[in-house]
Amino acid sequence: MRILILSCNTGEGHNSCAKALKIAMDRRGIVCDIQDTLALVSDELSQRVANAYVSSTQGALFETVYKIGGFVSDNIDFHQSLVYGVNRLYANTLYEHIRDGAYDVVVCVHLFPAEAMTALRRNAMLQIPTYFVMTDYTCIPFLAETDLDYYIIPHEHLVEEFVEKGVPREKLVPIGIPVDEQKFTTRKPKRQARQLLADSLGLHDWTTNSGHWYLIMSGSMGYGNLDALMHQLLMRIRKEDKVVCVCGRNQQMYDNLQTTFANNKQLCLLGFTDQVSLLMDASDVIFTKPGGITSTEAIVKNIPIVHTAPIPGLENYNARFFHNHGLSYHSNDTNQQVAIAMRLCEDKVFRNRMLQQQRLNSNPHTSDDVIDLILTKQEIVYEE
Repeated sequence: MRILILSCNTGEGHNSCAKALKIAMDRRGIVCDIQDTLALVSDELSQRVANAYVSSTQGALFETVYKIGGFVSDNIDFHQSLVYGVNRLYANTLYEHIRDGAYDVVVCVHLFPAEAMTALRRNAMLQIPTYFVMTDYTCIPFLAETDLDYYIIPHEHLVEEFVEKGVPREKLVPIGIPVDEQKFTTRKPKRQARQLLADSLGLHDWTTNSGHWYLIMSGSMGYGNLDALMHQLLMRIRKEDKVVCVCGRNQQMYDNLQTTFANNKQLCLLGFTDQVSLLMDASDVIFTKPGGITSTEAIVKNIPIVHTAPIPGLENYNARFFHNHGLSYHSNDTNQQVAIAMRLCEDKVFRNRMLQQQRLNSNPHTSDDVIDLILTKQEIVYEE
């Protein structure tokens, strides 16, 4: 069996989901490839869309577009949407890639390829099993106009929302969001994790630290008002406590924070890193914007979460879901964020209540469950 995972470079979450699935498939001996869908048209188009996405999140544009998309999605003929019309333009190119690669199954982790796959199915060009994997805790606009075999969604409590939005109930499989099981279902002892990080980052004066570690994540693009959060946090923590802040690929954010907090021995600033799992092992609490993937990795890792201000749109729904289910605490107020984080470190009952809810509402084995679902489906041959 050959499986193709289709993603897009609009934020790192979709790619992280795709990589988690591929790791699980590789482990089980299944041939699997990941493809940036828009790169099939051109690398330039893929980069332009990625840049446009990052730019839109820096102001109110993304929220406005998301709200418009939601309104249009709820009030249109699903066969006529602009999103579908644009993505069907490269459907033939996608078909050739699938045919030439002799793929038996397609898994979409982004709306764009799901729209293109829908066009292929409607035109009877391709009838192999096709799956969609949701990477946020809500039904995204235009998803209901796609026509795939199954939709993997994060939680059973979201089923009615997806049905209300128009996704057929019989196609919904509420088994979670895939994360890298090898990294996030195991934990290194805190002391060992801190030693490993201290050695790799040159933080030699942190190795004997027995205080609390606060981890701040801003997403792959570096989003949020971290200056205000760090001022509050560094002002209120104890002298033995430490703060690690990950700025992602946002060099301007990194430089600004480096200038503002220069020579602060309680702070370590990082750019983009592949050591998130180890950072979680070393830390007592995580501050993070409510992205679907990082938030899922955190509850699978079972670390207390304080959700900071979301990118308006999907992340508002993520924050609401997590907060309402007791999986995290969410506030846009940095003073409240710091107060709750400190309480999570000191109040064991409060902390354990959140950790218990995380264990009850997460699925560490979603990737394998997705593979098991695929393997139970009968293969359908190409219709030339």
